[in-house]
Amino acid sequence: MSAHFARTNHHDALDRLADRRLRRALAYVDGHWTASEAAESFEVTDPATGATVAFVAALDAGQTTKAIDAASRAFPAWRSALPQERSRVLRKWFDLIVAAKDDLALLMTLEQGKPLKESLGEIDYAASFVEWYAEEAKRLNAESVTSHLPNAEMTVRREPLGVVGVVTPWNFPSAMLTRKAAAALAAGCTIVAHPSSETPLSALALAELGERAGLPAGVFNVVTGDARTIVGAMCADTRVRAMSFTGSTEVGRQIAAQSAPTMKRLVMELGGHAPLIVFDDADVDKAVTIALDAKFVTSGQDCLAANRIYVQRPIYERFCAAFARRIESLRTGNGLSGDADIGPLMHERAVKKVEEQVADALARGARCLTGGKRHAAGQLFFQPTLLVDVTDDDALIMHEETFGPVAAVTPFDDEAEVVTRANATEYGLVAYVVTESGARQARMGRALDYGMVAINRVKITGAPIPFGGVKQSGIGREGSRHGLEAFTDLKYLCLDVA
Repeated sequence: MSAHFARTNHHDALDRLADRRLRRALAYVDGHWTASEAAESFEVTDPATGATVAFVAALDAGQTTKAIDAASRAFPAWRSALPQERSRVLRKWFDLIVAAKDDLALLMTLEQGKPLKESLGEIDYAASFVEWYAEEAKRLNAESVTSHLPNAEMTVRREPLGVVGVVTPWNFPSAMLTRKAAAALAAGCTIVAHPSSETPLSALALAELGERAGLPAGVFNVVTGDARTIVGAMCADTRVRAMSFTGSTEVGRQIAAQSAPTMKRLVMELGGHAPLIVFDDADVDKAVTIALDAKFVTSGQDCLAANRIYVQRPIYERFCAAFARRIESLRTGNGLSGDADIGPLMHERAVKKVEEQVADALARGARCLTGGKRHAAGQLFFQPTLLVDVTDDDALIMHEETFGPVAAVTPFDDEAEVVTRANATEYGLVAYVVTESGARQARMGRALDYGMVAINRVKITGAPIPFGGVKQSGIGREGSRHGLEAFTDLKYLCLDVA
């Protein structure tokens, strides 16, 4: 942590912002832009160049409690507002996000590193959740229950939980915030959000737009700083009735343990270790395109990334050769360049993890068809890499999330075998299948132990669908009406009508 958050090292690309007020360096609490009382801060850097983008205020546990105070005070009025009123505010927020798309994408690329075209896509994705929940806010209806008692009228209604703690990751800093916050706000809850300290600028820009949209003071708070301090204070406070977290399974377990004494509702999207299964009836070119998209979007830094690619033996060599050619065509570079497909990894720890997994796989007999080492573009860049003949008995890459641009491919012989191998993990977020057989598509959809299964395509997520996993990949669902209901309690009313 730095002692002076007001330092203003200026990244040249910030001059491209059309709206300079979107570059916020202070936390947002109770409708005010707030600094640390001790003037503590932390540095946000561009992973592509190492240049300073901003120094952001680092709040402490006491200031986190003040944010919870503000959210608690704001809750009664926000929950009592007509659904149409909440809907209008969310719709205005959506309109402002869409209008600021270019600036928001620029800020995201500067702090996260992903290619600008991907950042633009993420802003569309983030906005879609706000638009969706602006409509869903008006549809949270009560239901009537056929009475089993004489002279009784029974109703079940959904009521907002209260204050919701939202903790978001660095790889999708805008979409993960709106997917959680828009649902909770639509339900009538108030928010205390903590963005990753590596990518806080996206969340603060969204707070600026939320203020312009008319979110009342205290309804939406963004607390920046040390995660352990801030999230620990959220978990300990009885007024925070739910914790919504996206991140690693390890950290999710810690938040669950810290939330247990106060019996919080948990909504968690945790780690993934997605299999991609290509059967021998697949069109090889189509399968390669699916594999490329499933593996290398966000430079592989995605919980949905295909981490284990199983290819049926009759087409294995053809697939691997074609996949290598496509990977070699990917362009690596600064996300601001406009033509980059692969940007930098988030930090040195990520690069070292990728290096360790590649070295381990090669030591266990895998072959590297392309890539395999750091890229000359910069310290945090890694070459798009293809490892083949990877053994899933002992290779690290077949048991751990990679979070980098390395594809691991291994052959299989029959359907029963590959289902067993694909399911042999504690994770269960998403699985991909490529086959032209309709019967096999149905069988695989049932047999794969994952919360989501994509068949013959990669993009399956969006506001209308319930996003989430099974086993150690999460609790609950985000998106769809289920994502709204997660932030409500059921209340049963029984009226005597005799």
